[in-house]
Amino acid sequence: VQLQASGGGLVQAGGSLRLSCTASGRTFSSYSMGWFRQAPGKEREFVANIDRSGGTTYYADSVKGRFTISRDNAKNTLYLQMNSLKPEDTAVYYCAARPGTVTDNSGYYVYWGQGTLVTVSS
Repeated sequence: VQLQASGGGLVQAGGSLRLSCTASGRTFSSYSMGWFRQAPGKEREFVANIDRSGGTTYYADSVKGRFTISRDNAKNTLYLQMNSLKPEDTAVYYCAARPGTVTDNSGYYVYWGQGTLVTVSS
């Protein structure tokens, strides 16, 4: 499956953005999906994930209550709604897919999008 992330940009602190990740192919609903991010000079970190049906989600503590992950299997699209953005949310955000159950371990994800840059100004 090929993943294409979009929706990044420059936003002021306290603002909102919605990221999208569109998947090619007909088997999107077979994959658990995740969002990860990598800030300059830092390692890639887990943000959120969602199971194949969309019924189960998990979040990193740093984004819990501010970010919402969702998916529309009919549109082959994954979303990340980001509210109350902070400068420390600045990073390149990646979507990723893996067959099987959700995990926050990036090493278990097989397919990755190209990333979309989110910059939050103070």
